[in-house]
Parts: sequence; C-alpha cells; structure tokens
Amino acid sequence: MASAAEGDVGTVAELATVLRWGFQELSLNKLAASLGATEQALRLIISIFLGNQLYHSLLCVVLQFLILRLMGRTITAILTTFCFQMAYLLAGYYYTATGNYDIKWTMPHCVLTLKLIGLAVDYFDGGKEQNSLSSEQQKYAIRGVPSLLEVAGFSYFYGAFLVGPQFSMNHYMKLVQGQLTDIPGKIPNSTKPALKRLSLGLVYLVGYTLLSPHITEEYFLTEDYDSRPFWFRCMYMLVWGKFVLYKYVTCWLVTEGVCILTGLGFNNFENGKAKWDACANMKVWLFETNPRFTGTIASFNINTNAWVARYIFKRLKFLGNKELSQGLSLLFLALWHGLHSGYLICFQMEFLIVIVERQAASLIRESPTLSNLASITVLQPFYYLVQQTIHWLFMGYSMTAFCLFTWDKWLKVYKSIYFLGHVFFLSLLFILPYVHKAMVPRKEKLKKME
Repeated sequence: MASAAEGDVGTVAELATVLRWGFQELSLNKLAASLGATEQALRLIISIFLGNQLYHSLLCVVLQFLILRLMGRTITAILTTFCFQMAYLLAGYYYTATGNYDIKWTMPHCVLTLKLIGLAVDYFDGGKEQNSLSSEQQKYAIRGVPSLLEVAGFSYFYGAFLVGPQFSMNHYMKLVQGQLTDIPGKIPNSTKPALKRLSLGLVYLVGYTLLSPHITEEYFLTEDYDSRPFWFRCMYMLVWGKFVLYKYVTCWLVTEGVCILTGLGFNNFENGKAKWDACANMKVWLFETNPRFTGTIASFNINTNAWVARYIFKRLKFLGNKELSQGLSLLFLALWHGLHSGYLICFQMEFLIVIVERQAASLIRESPTLSNLASITVLQPFYYLVQQTIHWLFMGYSMTAFCLFTWDKWLKVYKSIYFLGHVFFLSLLFILPYVHKAMVPRKEKLKKME
C-alpha cells in the first residue's frame, strides 16, 4: 500500500513538473517575444478581446480594412464605408437605446465610427496629386497602405477608445514611429503637462460629484419645478445648462492627460517650447469666460467638431451654400449621437442660435450707433453679464432636449417656459434683417459689397 501511494505521489509530482514546464513554455512573456511585442502590450490586447460585445467593433474594424484593400482609393470605398459604419451604429442605437443615458457598446462605437470614416477619406486623398489637395488634406492624406495591425492599433488605442478624442491615422503612426516627442530618440518628457490636465479634470470631477445630487435634469419633470415662478424655472435651466457639461469636460481632460503622457498630444514647438495640445478636446479658459455660443462651440468637444468640419462640412462645398452645408453637418452630428428626438432639437437650436448670433454681431459691427454704444468702457461689465445670461440660459434650453432624449420629456419642459428659446431666436431671425436695413447706412453696405 505504501509503495503504491509513493508511486501515486511520484506520478502526481511528475505530472505537476510537466504541467509547470508546459505553462512556462506558454507564458505571456514567451508568446509576446515570439510575436515581436512586449508582455504588457499582449496583456492589453487580450484584456480588450475578453471584453463583452467586442465583436461589434472587431467586425467593423476588419471589414473596414477589407474595404480599403479591396476597393482601394475610390469614391465607392468612401460611400461604402460611410453607409456601412453609420448604418451599423444607428442599428446599434435602435436595438439598445432606452429613454435614459445608455452606457453600452454603442458609446465607444460612435467614436470608432468617426475614426473609420475619416480613415477611408484620408486613404482616398492619399491617391490624389499633392497639388490637388488643400494644405489640411495634405496633412492627413495617407500615402502608404495601412496593415491590419496598424488599423487595429489606430482603432483600439487605449487613450481614446472610449470617449475620444479623434485623431488621424498619420498622427497615430507618428506616435508608433517615435516621432511624437520633445526629445528626439527618447520617450517624451510629458509627465508634467499630462498631470496638469489630469488635475484640472479631477477638479471638475469633484465639483460635479458634489453638485450633481442637487442639480439634475430629472428635476425639470417634477411638479415642484412646474409650481415655481417663471424666473426661477429660467434661472435653474441657466445654472443646470452650465453645470451639466462638466461631466463631459471631466472625461475629456482626463483622456487628454493620457494622450499627452503617451506622446500623442505632442504638437511640435512654439517659441522653443513643446506644445501638448494635439489631442485637446477642451479650451477651458475660453469655455468658462467667452459669452458667445460660437465661443462655447470652439472650446467644447474640439476634435469632434474639427472632424465634422474636415470630413462633412468642407466636403459639402460643392453645394455652394454655407448654411446648407452647416445644417447637414449638424444633422449628421444629431444622428451620430443617437436616434432620440432630443438630439435633433438640440442641434436645430444650435443652427438657429449661430445664425442669429452672426446676424447680431454683423449689425453691431456695421451700425455706427450700435458700434459706438458697444464700445463704451464703463458699460462693458453690464454687456458681459447680459451676454453670459442669454448665452447660458439658452445653452441650457438646448441641452434640456439633449439630456432628456424623448419628445414627451423635453416637450413638457419647453411648455413650462413657453418655448422661450424658439420664440426668442425665431423672432430675432426675422426682425434683425429689418433692423440691419434701418440702422446700417447705405455707404456701409456698398463698402461691404466692394
């Protein structure tokens, strides 16, 4: 019995030795070495592929690679990419969306959709003559043929996979080739600027965390909100409109810090000093201080806005109508965000507000009376306060539809304040041209025409 037991123990020990040797042979380190990668990189790739519902993004990435290879640098490839990627995203919205804010596979997928569409357009531009492209198109045009690994790396870059920012394949390849550094031949000295953006993001995070229980969009739908005086309802919308954007500001500042740390945020030198704003999605000072809607647009979600300008707005130049191009670009943005009616209302309001703001600015600039009145120094603080009040009240008005999603919710809130935003800006849209005609001297108009 003892000898049999000893034999069994010996067999088990021998088996354990064999298994231990086998696992050592299959270690991540050796597997990574055989693939020409580091163990850390392999762990990251494996962890990504273990994620639930990864097949959505993987399918789109692989098919996009095949579109580039099989269709080449053609208009057909661009149209196929646009139709397929947008259709897949919208189908995802249709089958997964609820009446609330959804954090599902569609959230990172909407970021991926823009990346892959931009990739197809840049690849197409890479087949054109250099002198037929604008300076911007030359910067982003892809001259080589990306491999599947390069397309996958570009798509799944960990610093921007979930919430952005958007960046081009050419910029990503510069990172891979070690060109995005302030110290040639060495890793970038980017820890300090990365921590600055991270710290700023954490400040916004703390502020949002402390205030979010007290300032919510759900309050708009309560009887208590309806029973409040009109001025209170408007002021609550104003405060909420500013505050609700802080959650986005937080995410973008933190991810920007990640991009800076890796070197992706490197943006050459200025006056001998390295710039790290290539992936900046926020201009915080402009966002906090500018009293105009166009200032907020220029400071908020910068890379997505730049993407839409580069691949949608400017590509619609053949229409010969700037307002039409802008309207279609905003329609694209609304659909890209989701299928809820609130998105359409929000971007419709943006379109309306920007047009009216341009009309008002033109009137003040060209009217001698209004121009002189606006230049009175002692009244500047008052003007600024009025502008900021109008700015954030109607920013909140627009964001109400964006955050409440469905028509029954945002319609209830808009009724409670008598559709103030639509009434105000639609009235100005029709009135300002007549005011302009009355207050701008004819010689000023002739000078403008010349």
